[in-house]
Amino acid sequence: MKSSAKKVELASVDDLFSTEESRLEERLEKIQEIPLSELHPFKNHPFKVKDDEAMLETADSIKQYGVLVPAIARPDPEGGYELVAGHRRHRASELAEKETMPVIVRDLDDDAATIIMVDSNFQRESLLPSERAFAYKMKLEAMRHQGERMDLTSAQVGRKLAGKESREILAEQVGQSRNQISRYIRLAELIPELMDMVDERKIALNPAYELSFLLGAGYSESEIRAVLAGEKQHTPRKKSIVQPEPPKVKDLQAEYAKLLEEKKKTYAEYRRSREEMRELLTAKANVDRLLKMDEEQKKEQEKDHGQR
Repeated sequence: MKSSAKKVELASVDDLFSTEESRLEERLEKIQEIPLSELHPFKNHPFKVKDDEAMLETADSIKQYGVLVPAIARPDPEGGYELVAGHRRHRASELAEKETMPVIVRDLDDDAATIIMVDSNFQRESLLPSERAFAYKMKLEAMRHQGERMDLTSAQVGRKLAGKESREILAEQVGQSRNQISRYIRLAELIPELMDMVDERKIALNPAYELSFLLGAGYSESEIRAVLAGEKQHTPRKKSIVQPEPPKVKDLQAEYAKLLEEKKKTYAEYRRSREEMRELLTAKANVDRLLKMDEEQKKEQEKDHGQR
């Protein structure tokens, strides 16, 4: 009697391992060697890529060991790829006369790409005020566009912003206060000449923050540039109201220092007045106590005199 059972074909050990390997490969991001000429800088990239000493050291390292950490890029609709993270490595590879560099290609929307771009550059030890200003502004706008949540590709995986404002979350991430974040973002309103002076430490952060309101106060960029150049505006602006003469940067800084000094004096006077008032109240309390003791003593004497 013939058996009616069908033969069951079992997968070989090689097939099992190859299947598992292919699954793992699908989950991992592939690193591609992409020509440097096909990698384009991120649009409005706020971080400056300079051929300084650190860049030359990076180029020497790449020439000897290659690029150890792959860059991140996304497909560019106009051709090639847009760099998201790795602009300095890209420049150093050019200086090292490399033709390609390792890159991880991801499909990212504008907001996700912006957050990764900013976060990757925050790892640098020193950032210029202008870099912080535009980076904070770009990331804050991206976070808001994402519907009040962090992008799942960032370091804060899956963290929601429920109950917290985007500015508060950003402040926690970069170790700054909300007010400091606001001051840096406000610097993005400065004209380039003033921003350069801030980067060169010719103007401190607080005075620069105050200067950022000049445009909103009715001064044109040409008037502000004239102040910086030490020129005078002879042609009045065509406005229905008379505009005041633009203040000089040094005058604004002096006024700021004067106001700060006045605040210190006012506080010192307040403390001195409070101390004097405390002394007066203490003296009055002592006098009242002595008068009360004297009055009680007189009453006792009158009482003793009456009993006699």
